[in-house]
Amino acid sequence: MDQSGVAAQTQKSPWGSVVPAAPACSLTEVMSEQLARQLDEENQGFPALPHPAADPEKGPDTESDLMLAQMLQMQFDREFDDQLRREERKFNGDSKVSISFENYRKVHPYEDSDSSEDEVDWQDTRHDPYRAVKPQTAPRRGFSGKGKNITTKHDEDACGRKNTARMDNFAPEVHVGDGLGMDLKLSNQVFNSLKQHCYSEQRRSARLHEKKEHSTAEQAVDPRTRLLMYKMVNSGVLENINGCISTGKESVVFHADGGSLEEQPVPEEVVLKVFKTTLNEFKNRDRYIKDDYRFKERFSKLNPRKVIRLWAEKEMHNLARMKKAGIPCPDVVLLKKHILVMSFIGKDHVPAPKIKDVALGSEEAAEAYRQVLQLMQRLYQDCNLVHADLSEYNMLWYQGKVWLIDVSQSVEPTHPHGLEFLFRDCRNVATFFQKRGVSEALSVYDLFNAVTGLNIPVSADDDAHFLAEIVAMEKRNEDHVQKRGKKTFPVMSEDGDPPLDPDSDD
Repeated sequence: MDQSGVAAQTQKSPWGSVVPAAPACSLTEVMSEQLARQLDEENQGFPALPHPAADPEKGPDTESDLMLAQMLQMQFDREFDDQLRREERKFNGDSKVSISFENYRKVHPYEDSDSSEDEVDWQDTRHDPYRAVKPQTAPRRGFSGKGKNITTKHDEDACGRKNTARMDNFAPEVHVGDGLGMDLKLSNQVFNSLKQHCYSEQRRSARLHEKKEHSTAEQAVDPRTRLLMYKMVNSGVLENINGCISTGKESVVFHADGGSLEEQPVPEEVVLKVFKTTLNEFKNRDRYIKDDYRFKERFSKLNPRKVIRLWAEKEMHNLARMKKAGIPCPDVVLLKKHILVMSFIGKDHVPAPKIKDVALGSEEAAEAYRQVLQLMQRLYQDCNLVHADLSEYNMLWYQGKVWLIDVSQSVEPTHPHGLEFLFRDCRNVATFFQKRGVSEALSVYDLFNAVTGLNIPVSADDDAHFLAEIVAMEKRNEDHVQKRGKKTFPVMSEDGDPPLDPDSDD
């Protein structure tokens, strides 16, 4: 035997054990009938290929190329189906409407395995016995049948079935039930009513969601404001936020325990004044800030959120002026966008009562009136401010003193309507203390002159004449500003009245 024959006999199989090479034979031997019978007997005695899972101890036979290829293909298909299942779960997520990748799945005998990992957890929707059968509608051409049996797309039954089928196009949150399997026939009137109701509910839901996300409601805050409050707690400025203590037309006030700041100490108890980000409850707030020269350049009517930030910044500056002049008011701790952190007027989580809720005696009421008169004069003359919303609702009684709060709308006397706001404050103060029986309480006209020192003449308690004088004075002040281009200025009336004090703070 030559060397090639020896090499063929010793050649190893790449799939397993060594397979001896067949001995060489001549063509005569191949065509021999005796050799044919011998090969036939050998084929009959050759065992059949076992199933891969028949003998787990012995393992599958890897000597056959066909069996090995089938095993590799089954393993590849199993991995493909697992990946397909993961993609399906990721694609559907938590959606109420799921998409099935059933048509792309491989089908192999390994599904009969007892292993839980090989089981498919989706349902074959192609053969679902509980699936509702969609009603038959008219074909695209608009009619079906011939002659007397013709049915057009305007047929009552056909339209009813078509309307029932179109209910699948409603929003997912609209529950249409299982009417598809009941052969329902909805008339056009009923279907249009349902469709209109569906659209109305969607719009209403969108409005509620928008209001919840972008507005500060009563005793509640929007997510952005809530995030700012959480950041204050996480940074250590606040220990915790205890809850809402007051609500108004422009803001919501929360009580909190103070933490620490590097620049200044934080009181043990503070309040968070959260200015509402919606203008629905206080639509005329623009008039208090758009004509204030301190914020006139930055005022933008097209961006309400930035206007609210200016509103909070304005109260911070006004409180700083009042604190510098020694007027009892909250101390400013921190300003963060539209949230103003101030010291708490009260003790042990109990806020100081408003002066309207305190049962003052005659002497205490008289003392409170004298304090209010002095505070109004100092606010006008020393701080160059007009409260613009002074009443028994914005004055607190604590430790025998009157405290002023809520000065976000306060303006300077040079404001185009500053003196009108002051006259309204004087009316509120005079009316309240006169009802409380304070004998020394001045009338609204005398109180206005006592605060401003303008000495506007009073004729038979005529509001119209007094207001006309105030409006004329404001007009002269405004003309003076336009001509001279100054923000603050002394104004002399025609009767020789004393001038308005210029701003000594800015």
